[in-house]
Amino acid sequence: MSTLNTVTTDFQDTQRVWIAHLRNPKNNPPPMKVEARRLLIYQDLIFNNIESFLSGGFPILHSLLSADDWQSLVRGFIVDHECHSPYFLEISQEFLAYLNDQQPSVVSALPFALELSHYEWVELALDVSTEDFPTASSGFTDGVPDGELLDAALLDGRLLLSPLAWRLSYQYPVHKIGPEFQPQVAPDTPTYLLVYRNRSEEVHFLESNAVTFRLLQVLEEGRCSAREALVQIADEIGYEHSDHILASGLDTLKQLLALSIVCGFKT
Repeated sequence: MSTLNTVTTDFQDTQRVWIAHLRNPKNNPPPMKVEARRLLIYQDLIFNNIESFLSGGFPILHSLLSADDWQSLVRGFIVDHECHSPYFLEISQEFLAYLNDQQPSVVSALPFALELSHYEWVELALDVSTEDFPTASSGFTDGVPDGELLDAALLDGRLLLSPLAWRLSYQYPVHKIGPEFQPQVAPDTPTYLLVYRNRSEEVHFLESNAVTFRLLQVLEEGRCSAREALVQIADEIGYEHSDHILASGLDTLKQLLALSIVCGFKT
């Protein structure tokens, strides 16, 4: 083996020892000839940076755990999870994967924890998403007609839904969970939420219901108008008063338009 290959192999071996020690200093010896004080600086930098990012990204989950349990959870993530992204902003996504794959005991003790963690991750994911509202070149316009023209456009036109609005369904009411409300049994009715980023780049959530959730699902498929979608939904749920569901659906569409969840009309 050449001298260069020997040096490269020795360096890579040192890196592996170094990384293993920084991730799990209790179970992996430090690299030789490195001062303990310097190693401690790196240990603290890695742990504290990741812990700070996670506590900021998952503030409710953080608030529900004791300090020791939270520290143990973060340490378990660093030790046991193999990240697939080098980007710091995607640590939250990696942490969510760790919770789902490993289901550590401190989280499993909270029956709603995985859903809560997903809900908290969504806010950051939408905040940093590179998606944007469509431009006029897409064949849609965001111009809003008035009065009856608006009603006709919403019910009978081709509607465009924002790529920055996510439909979410949970067993638990995750948007209400906190230190004072920790349900141990899921309600009979699921929680439907719309989490969206508006044109002012602000992330908000809107509590929804099964009919609105289904309406957006059908509209997203792009095969029918809102009027046709609402009639279809009325048939699916066995609701005979189609005029009522159309009037209610129109009110809902106007609200979604005001929030830019419905963000354009086909020209």
